[in-house]
Amino acid sequence: MASSSSALRTISSSLKVHNPRSLTSSSPTHQLLPFKLSNPFVSQNFRLTTTAKTHYSFSNPTRSFTCRNEANPSDHSPRPTKVQELCVYEINERDRGSPAYLRLSQKSVNSLGDLVPFSNKVYTGDLQKRLGITAGLCILIRNEPEKKGDRYEAIYSFYFGDYGHISVQGAYLTYEDTYLAVTGGSGIFEGAYGQVKLQQLVFPFKLFYTFYLKGIADLPTELLGKPVEPSPTVEPAPAAKGAEPQAAIPNFTD
Repeated sequence: MASSSSALRTISSSLKVHNPRSLTSSSPTHQLLPFKLSNPFVSQNFRLTTTAKTHYSFSNPTRSFTCRNEANPSDHSPRPTKVQELCVYEINERDRGSPAYLRLSQKSVNSLGDLVPFSNKVYTGDLQKRLGITAGLCILIRNEPEKKGDRYEAIYSFYFGDYGHISVQGAYLTYEDTYLAVTGGSGIFEGAYGQVKLQQLVFPFKLFYTFYLKGIADLPTELLGKPVEPSPTVEPAPAAKGAEPQAAIPNFTD
């Protein structure tokens, strides 16, 4: 029996299995290895348990981002949807060299591609205050001789001194009323959207506009007032025409 015990101790000390991968592994997998001892004093079967670890490494850079649904008011503070009307007159007083007609088509009649840059004066709807100017460009799309006019694509802005400006774009028809899109603005008009109705009174000298603005805070009363009924004979008040301090907004655009 002493010799058997000694043999078992010898076997126990010699049966050490090392898996070199176990030092760098992170996911253990157990495996049973059957074997028999050759010592005649030992008749039992033994099973050695080895641990084989397999290491899987995935390197995938991650980048965080946020998706915000503009249609979901819970994601952000919604823009005001209240519609505010703002009426102004655009009057060409023939003192700004406007409009300039550039015949890029090189044809004797108005034709596609002709350009008309322009800048006119802007007054409040009641014609009591000078507000600023318009500035922009019209691109002739089609001459309509049967309608005695033209169709333009217009891109221009209305400047209101310290209050900021409103930008518009769309069709300008010289023979009938049209609507243009309000594409944005600055100052108190930042974030503005909506549309503006253009009424041709005397081409190209007098136009009346009614803005239907959304997305902005309440307009200052200085810009509002009961508009004068549009007609070809309207004229700004003499003080407004002279841009006297009491008849013009602060730092009006000229």
